[in-house]
Amino acid sequence: MHNNLSLWRAFGLTVAFAMASYVPDAIAAKVERDTRPPLAPAKSEPAAAPAPAPQLPKLTPEQIAERNVQARGGLKAWRAIQAIQMTGMLDAGGRSNTRLPFTLQMRRPHYQRVSVEFGGQTALQVFDGHNGWKVRPFLNRNDVEPFSDEEKQRLVHQDDLDGPLIDYAAKGGRLELDGTELVEGKANYRIKLTTQDGYTRRIWIDGSTFLESKMEGNPRRLDGKMRYVENYLRNWRKVEGVVIPFVSEMKVETAPKNRKMTIDKVVLNPQLADSLFAKPAAPAGSPGQGLGAINRTVAQAAAAPSK
Repeated sequence: MHNNLSLWRAFGLTVAFAMASYVPDAIAAKVERDTRPPLAPAKSEPAAAPAPAPQLPKLTPEQIAERNVQARGGLKAWRAIQAIQMTGMLDAGGRSNTRLPFTLQMRRPHYQRVSVEFGGQTALQVFDGHNGWKVRPFLNRNDVEPFSDEEKQRLVHQDDLDGPLIDYAAKGGRLELDGTELVEGKANYRIKLTTQDGYTRRIWIDGSTFLESKMEGNPRRLDGKMRYVENYLRNWRKVEGVVIPFVSEMKVETAPKNRKMTIDKVVLNPQLADSLFAKPAAPAGSPGQGLGAINRTVAQAAAAPSK
């Protein structure tokens, strides 16, 4: 048992219900420190001060948000979406950075379900708007575990399926213009959003496309401390009239590597039954069923050279 858990800690995979990304902010591989000797000494460099953006048109934060909504497809189109399903691949970590298939399902007002496949088993995390549960067979845990208080708080501060600026005022939010900044060489407006319950976060809006370039994510626990999170959004595509980022990259303060999620397919307004968001049943079979195959895969991934 100890060896199995050690393998998983080295591999760096723990699915968490708070993807520090906008696509939406619902699923992530938690960053764990690799306990083996590093391949090369890690460099520690002070964080650079934000570079001011070139002159951008003077707009109020409300005007910037309005242009963002227009660029995303408009309020009418987003209000017509009651559910969304995304499938794709996410980084699981490890030296060879194994990628795992996932399915994310969301329904208004705040239902979420995410499943991740690995080694013939399925990890689940489900939220019914009030309570959440997780099943983690990859840790040899076949029981259904309730969310911790910290995990529930992440969900409380998580975006709806349409993102942070769609209908922000109707959701009780308010905006401030926090300045301008270069993000990956492009001039961005930096907006601070304060939600109805007082939670604040910053959002970077491309001054040319008016799409989100970067967002502050929910802080994540790494090495026993809460760490700052940034999410970079790329490859925006139109899906039935609305615009969605198909690539999200999460950067966690002090973590050696970023994590990326890539969307392959988006389905709008799928029929999602209430039962999908109820407390899941424990996986069939005895605890640890199929773990040998998973451990072999993990061991191979851990031993593979970095690319």
